[in-house]
Formats: sequence, structure tokens, C-alpha cells
Amino acid sequence: METKELLRKVRKIEIRTKALSQQVFAGQYHSAFKGRGMSFSEVRPYNYGDDVRFIDWNVTARFNTPYIKVFEEERELTVMLAIDVSGSNTFGSQNTLKSDLITEVAAVLSFSAITNNDKVGVLLFSDRIEKFIPPKKGSSHILRIIRELLSFVPQNHGTDIAQALQFLTNALKKRCTTFLISDFLGADFSNPLKIASRKHDIVALHVRDVREEHLPPVGLIQVKDCETAKTITINTDSARVRQAYEIAWHNHANRLRETFRSAGVDTVSLPTDTDYIPALLNLFKQRS
Repeated sequence: METKELLRKVRKIEIRTKALSQQVFAGQYHSAFKGRGMSFSEVRPYNYGDDVRFIDWNVTARFNTPYIKVFEEERELTVMLAIDVSGSNTFGSQNTLKSDLITEVAAVLSFSAITNNDKVGVLLFSDRIEKFIPPKKGSSHILRIIRELLSFVPQNHGTDIAQALQFLTNALKKRCTTFLISDFLGADFSNPLKIASRKHDIVALHVRDVREEHLPPVGLIQVKDCETAKTITINTDSARVRQAYEIAWHNHANRLRETFRSAGVDTVSLPTDTDYIPALLNLFKQRS
């Protein structure tokens, strides 16, 4: 991608997603993702109705009048975006590729995070750890993340979500909020997810396309696996083929739901043919 085209795309995404994060998501994000707790701020004179448990007895004795401790929320979070850049995300049967949707959602979450003074980091993975960007604050850092997502070319095309989760568990010493963004078309990752979710607050964003669920009856079609480059021919006029395809997807979706449920991980589905804003807002409201 040429530099001018890249900058134009970065600017376009910045304008749209920054406005969304400030006007639509900011309050819901703040409520949904809490800080680490409460920290001491100051003392002030006791007022009628204050909780007596928070009286500062040392200051009270010094001034011979009751004073109370005031606490404030430790708002600052570390947010990690664990983003699947495998070959299957270059697919899209509607107006949007899965990779384009992932980029826009990641940008919205990033701007929402820095609006709340949180740090944001990124882990790009395929069937290997492709790139790790340590958490930082600031708009310039977010613009770097968007540029990376638009221009990054992965070395591999497969998917290994388990390896990405193990990296997060080992590399990040402190608890963070992790958005795991993927189409989840890969091998089982249930055990690494359970381990990672004990240490970090993980939210799974499932990006999917309608053609992964249903095949249209359009005759013989040639299908290429974007991760293995294998090609097969499918007779979509066969009702038996279409039914087997839908059953396979249904079983896969059920396994995913059970994986997230057993790990205690919140999840939301983001189809490429549907506006993602209501789905994210609903997730934030549920967490609030």
C-alpha cells in the first residue's frame, strides 16, 4: 500500500472511529471496564451522613474535630487488543472484509480507551506471534496501531489462538483487559483461555461472515482455503451438501459458546453484514 493511500485510510478510520468512541461509546466503556479499585485522595471535615468507617482518627485527634478519608477510583487500565491476522480474515462475501471490520472495531476500542486515560497495546498473531506493541497512551500511539493494522503483512497464514493466549499470560505481568478479536477458525484453545482468563479480563469479539454459515445454491463453485491454499470444488445445488455445511458451522458455533462459557469469558458476535455498534453497546451495558 502506498504511503498516500495508507495515510488517507488512516485518516478516514480516525475520523469515523474517534467520533464514535467519544460520542457513543465513551460513557458505556467507562462503566463496563472498571479500574483496579479505590485509592486514597485526601481528607476533609466530616459531614453528617458520612460513613464513620472512613474517619481518619489520626487527623481527627490532631485537630480535635472529625475528618474523613476521601477515595477515588483508580481509573487507569491497561487494554490489550489480541488481533487475529491469519489468512481467513481476508474473506468477506458482503461489502466488508473481516479484516476491515476488525481494524475498525480495534480503532473504536482504542480511542475509547485513551478517552478514559487507559493504555493500549496490541498483539498481532497468526499461527505465530507476528508483532507485539507494548501498551502506551496517546493519540499518536493509536494512529500507529491503525497504520499497523492497515499495512501489516503477516509472515504466516494459519491460526493458533492457544499460542497467543499463552503469550499474553506470560508476557503481561499485571492484570489487563484483553479484547480477543478473531473469527476463531482454528484448533481448540479452551485450556489456554481458562488459564489466561484467571489472570486477565478477557472479552472475545467473534467476527464472522454469513457465507461461513450458509451456502447459496449457485451450482459448482471452487473454494480456496486462505490459510492452507488448498482448493476444492463444491456442488452448492445439492441440498445435502448445504445441510452438511450448515450443521458443521452450527457444531462449531456451539463449541465456541461452550469454550467461552466454561472460561467465564464475555463474548459478542460481529457479522460483516451488520452494524457492529449495537452489538458492542449491548456488550458494554451487560458488563455494566
